[in-house]
Amino acid sequence: MKLRNILPVFSLMIFGACVENPNVTEEIFLDTPGPSKSWVTGLRGQLASTMSTILINTEMISDNYFNNSTLYSKVFDAPVVDFTDLDVNILQREVGRLREMADYGLETVAPADPSIEAEDLAYMHFCRGFALLLAGENFTGLPIDALGEVVGWQTLLETAIEEFDLAIAESSDAEAIDAYQLLKARTYYKLGDLANTRNLANTLVGDTSLLFMAGFDGENGFGNQLQGALFPIGPNQSFEPLPRLDFLDPKYFNRGTAATDQRPVALAKAEEAYLIMMEVLLAENNLDDAQAMGVALLDVVEGRSTELLDDSGETRIGPNRSGYPTTAVRIREDENSTFKEGYVLDRRTDEITTFTVSGTRVTRDEINATTTVDELLYLVYRLRQEVFISEGRRSSDLGIRFPVSETEQLNNPNVGDAFIQPVLPMFIPLNGGMDAFTVDEAGDVTMLFDMNKVIVDNKTSEDIVPFM
Repeated sequence: MKLRNILPVFSLMIFGACVENPNVTEEIFLDTPGPSKSWVTGLRGQLASTMSTILINTEMISDNYFNNSTLYSKVFDAPVVDFTDLDVNILQREVGRLREMADYGLETVAPADPSIEAEDLAYMHFCRGFALLLAGENFTGLPIDALGEVVGWQTLLETAIEEFDLAIAESSDAEAIDAYQLLKARTYYKLGDLANTRNLANTLVGDTSLLFMAGFDGENGFGNQLQGALFPIGPNQSFEPLPRLDFLDPKYFNRGTAATDQRPVALAKAEEAYLIMMEVLLAENNLDDAQAMGVALLDVVEGRSTELLDDSGETRIGPNRSGYPTTAVRIREDENSTFKEGYVLDRRTDEITTFTVSGTRVTRDEINATTTVDELLYLVYRLRQEVFISEGRRSSDLGIRFPVSETEQLNNPNVGDAFIQPVLPMFIPLNGGMDAFTVDEAGDVTMLFDMNKVIVDNKTSEDIVPFM
């Protein structure tokens, strides 16, 4: 797609008068006072659109949520991924749009704006870096330029680091700099670069208030699709959490109309520095310090905001899978685990506590009781799943990667066959296994697979657990 002539109009249209003006050409746009401000506003809108698409699809393809009754993909839950799938193309398109809008801002808008502010320039670099990070985490490879050569996910991540460095150099906003540094640490983590990950993440441990969010705007068409799927307002809106994760649902909800109450998504938060450092320390066989880091992480999680919510309208009923519990039954991770309480909430008798940023059922006693690296590594991935739920992170932790779409291949002669195959690691259960569970006569629930145990058992796979 050639964005050079349409995106200035797009940017002004969304957050200006909301009416497209076909007479607003590139020349007119660049001659308006402070075009970079308008462009950054448009970038915020595209970031919202990109994250909305990332969230709805990556949460579904993972073991976090099952699409029980929505109009979204019916095959990602299996998971079945094909480069011909329209949803694969939509995912790629949204990530590509964010990168191309950032490119246009940096290459065309910024040079034409003598009044551009450093923070706006930093934000453009952040958006380009974040688009490349999303691409590197979720795809086998993507072009870095429109219709350009497809590069592998490692190159995408390495280029993202360069952009985060530029954002950090331009910014003087301490909170933004910390967020960009944490995103940089996340990128080094995915690359398996232990030394650089340790150096960056360790400097951010202790900054317990770090929270960098992307907002949504339901009134102007930039809503959080996952919010609509998690907090139903009709029979065709129902994503059901794995019963073991019931207590964390919903992270996004609305009081009043969904359009006026859109909940943001965390792009970077303090918890990640602790989680990364736990894996670094475990890779160094330093169990004691990793345990201490985990206990400190729980302090951060417990300091996050919560809200009480009347969720009595949640029925957990859908046409594709029955048996989701609606009362406080016991669960176990698999048939070899013991039953636990407190994971499934009774939404009929009282308001529930919602974790709007982070929540977990992992306890200090569980962390301190571990005696091996694998035992604590298991808790790290439980923590990652629970802390990052509904933030589009789990499918990457499972090693799942989307292919380059057929649409890109048909329009771009640089797409080779190697990039049109998805990555579904051999240890990923098929036929809906990740979302499967059984219910006994007492109503207690047993998950078919404990995917955190599966991750630890396969930790040497090149697709997951970067430092092992």
